[in-house]
Amino acid sequence: MLCDFHLHTSFSGDSDTPPVRQIEQAVRLGMACICITDHHDMDVRSACDFNLALPDYFPAMEELRDRYRKNLKVEIGIELGLQNHIIPELNQVALEYPFDFIIGSCHFIDGLDPYYPEYFEGRTESESYRHFFEVTLKRVQNMDCFDALGHLDYVVRYGPNKNQAYHYKDYQDVIDLILKTLIHKGKALECNTGGFHYGLGHPNPCEEILCRYRELGGELITVGSDAHSPEYVGYAFDSAALLLKKCGFSYYTVYHKRIPRFLPL
Repeated sequence: MLCDFHLHTSFSGDSDTPPVRQIEQAVRLGMACICITDHHDMDVRSACDFNLALPDYFPAMEELRDRYRKNLKVEIGIELGLQNHIIPELNQVALEYPFDFIIGSCHFIDGLDPYYPEYFEGRTESESYRHFFEVTLKRVQNMDCFDALGHLDYVVRYGPNKNQAYHYKDYQDVIDLILKTLIHKGKALECNTGGFHYGLGHPNPCEEILCRYRELGGELITVGSDAHSPEYVGYAFDSAALLLKKCGFSYYTVYHKRIPRFLPL
């Protein structure tokens, strides 16, 4: 099975799963490698505390990496919440700790997470989606503290009608600029199978965006389940592999010490 490079544990404010349970599930599935990528969203208003306890996180992950080294390779990652007003703080986190892999994700827009309905108040669903993409573009243009952009169309998971009226072509102008920026900077795009889990019938981003990234020359593609509990580790990875092959990918990307390595799909 493909290596899962987007996993959450009880170190994330929105998960109560001990890290060992995620690792043991990956072993049961026959994965050769995983990357734990717990949330670190600074300066946000949320019911969850998304500030990762980094001094505790690293020793715990290193102990687990050593304990399971005969079963699978455990990489130590993080999912950084990208925001333009905290660029120095994000850069400091990326430099201070020896991460193997850093996902850069947009969870909070104007202080609001699309997970909550308040994000969509006062504008149409289409306007809400476009605003999310426009803010994402500014962030990827301004930042270099990450290796892969996580779940590019995350906002669609929580839209009033989810993806019923969502079409890549309606936002192609801004999404293409995001993809071109990633390619220019040597950043990966994530194929996040959480979209299947959330009932979209598609990954995040959708197939059209994944295919467009490849068409534009994108080669760095990571695969992650975004699992917050063991039953979703490696979720829909067979479907993701087939989809990526149809988009023209022969390989996907894993990271060690923030250096990409290609593995066959």
